[in-house]
Amino acid sequence: MIEVTPVQDRRAREAFIRLPGQILADDPNWIEPLWFERRRFLTPKHNPFFKHGQAQLWLAWRDGRPVGRISAQIDDLAPPAEGRKLGYFGMLAAEDDAAVLAALFEAAEAWLRDRGAGITRGPFDFSINQTSGLLVDGFDLPPSLLMNHDPRWLGSRVEEQGYAKAMDLVAYRMNVKGGLNKRLQQLAERGSEGCVIRPLDMRRYREEIGLIAEIFNDAWSENWGFTPLTEPEIDAMASEMKPIIDPGLVQIAEVHGEPVAFIVLLPNINEAIADLRGRLLPFGWLKLLTRIKGKRIRTGRVPLMGTKKAYAQNLLGKSLPLKLIYALQPTGLVHDFHELELSWLLEDNMAVRRVVQMMGGAQVKTYRIYEKAL
Repeated sequence: MIEVTPVQDRRAREAFIRLPGQILADDPNWIEPLWFERRRFLTPKHNPFFKHGQAQLWLAWRDGRPVGRISAQIDDLAPPAEGRKLGYFGMLAAEDDAAVLAALFEAAEAWLRDRGAGITRGPFDFSINQTSGLLVDGFDLPPSLLMNHDPRWLGSRVEEQGYAKAMDLVAYRMNVKGGLNKRLQQLAERGSEGCVIRPLDMRRYREEIGLIAEIFNDAWSENWGFTPLTEPEIDAMASEMKPIIDPGLVQIAEVHGEPVAFIVLLPNINEAIADLRGRLLPFGWLKLLTRIKGKRIRTGRVPLMGTKKAYAQNLLGKSLPLKLIYALQPTGLVHDFHELELSWLLEDNMAVRRVVQMMGGAQVKTYRIYEKAL
């Protein structure tokens, strides 16, 4: 017998948080997220998603132990899909058992139907602006900061429940130990009249993060699945990123004084937490701070990048992604990053994908968004 119950108390929440680590305990590439961060993420008081969305979590049980989990959520800011209200599922983890997956999706889909959803997509934690996609290729590498890691069989189990591919998200990695391609750097420097690329100004930190969010909302507004970042989400992002941000690793492009594009590179904190197994006490904080400040992190991730639509199609705008990546080089070398991951990119974003490929980036992971009519 499989019983699916909503997560309604602290004990169930802890089981929900720790279940993926139980499922993937034997996977050498699994990295356990910090449990305290997951608790905050699932708490409406601390997660601004709940100001414009609602969600429900479920656990599947067999013989008194958890064997699967799922979330379902409605985002009031999400545009309709094919004229129908869009619902989401996410945070999927389960034992390799079709009956468990069927029971989980049955609960999530019924909840979404009750709230008027005609289509469901996922996985998202809780929206496309947070951790997104189910890993379907690239299982032999550990995940970067805020990226998923899933067992090889999970995608096929989702498809058994009537879900089909809606969009793939791709991740690229570049070896930067010896520096970036100098010939391409000369190409990037062409057509720069009126363009200045500058680092983040920490003296105006909150204002600068707001500026990045403004560019992001404009740049991505016509992209598949777009949901805008809100002011509370911008505030939360500013607070969460500040301890690990280096102003030289955030570059903003201005054209005749107007901010039009940006790139954000963060140290891959997953390197620092890999052996903490979700715990920070009693010595986790000390280990984490030592590793971050001691520059033992050798990989970085570019999670955010964008160019305003008004500039994206002209000659200068098309060169801005290249210019911004090269602008990261001096500080990145100071950090002694050996490898950068650019993730994620929509599979149909060929303009940026070609730039990354020109620079030697190799596609290493694919994350799939699934969709189903309800």
